[in-house]
Amino acid sequence: MKRDKISNAVIRRLPRYCRHLAALRREGVERISSSALGDKMGLTASQIRQDLSCFGEFGQQGYGYNVGTLYQEIREILHLNQQKEGILIGVGNLGRALLRNFRFADSGIHLAAAFDVAPECIGTEVNGVEVLDAAGLANYLDDHDISVAVLTLPARFAEETGRLLIEHGIRGIWNFTSVDFEAGEDHADVVVESLHFSDSLRVLSYLIGAF
Repeated sequence: MKRDKISNAVIRRLPRYCRHLAALRREGVERISSSALGDKMGLTASQIRQDLSCFGEFGQQGYGYNVGTLYQEIREILHLNQQKEGILIGVGNLGRALLRNFRFADSGIHLAAAFDVAPECIGTEVNGVEVLDAAGLANYLDDHDISVAVLTLPARFAEETGRLLIEHGIRGIWNFTSVDFEAGEDHADVVVESLHFSDSLRVLSYLIGAF
């Protein structure tokens, strides 16, 4: 099935499959039924089968799924085995925390560099990633094959920086700035994935407030 025929909901469940299957591998589980996998993920067996059928045939009736094989297949679907070069922009508290603690390589990203404007940051390293002067960002992008940018800079710089990234060849932006923006019609192939921590916390507030 072509990617544009697959629903966004299915695509967004794939990382959950990957995460649960990785945990099963660590536990030494070799095979699992759609029903058992659904129980772990809070999905029905039919939903599991329907989701996976979008990408091919992975299980056998009466046998279930080979955990290791399915895990690798989903990694392939997510292109996690194809390393992409990335950069991070904004080495403040959040950016530094991500550099120190987030395993970008597990998501197929090699962080080639980080960028900031603070003189005390420029020229330092965080977890082996060099922090460069943001003034040279455009030239760096022109000289390197960078696919992904992580935005952890102040919100007021989000859109301007996003436009610069897109104009210089970035294909995907992981946006933590709390500002929603889109690539625009002229760059329809560029994906901006925005995360808002406050949204999730406010949902939690609503749900616990209901009791």
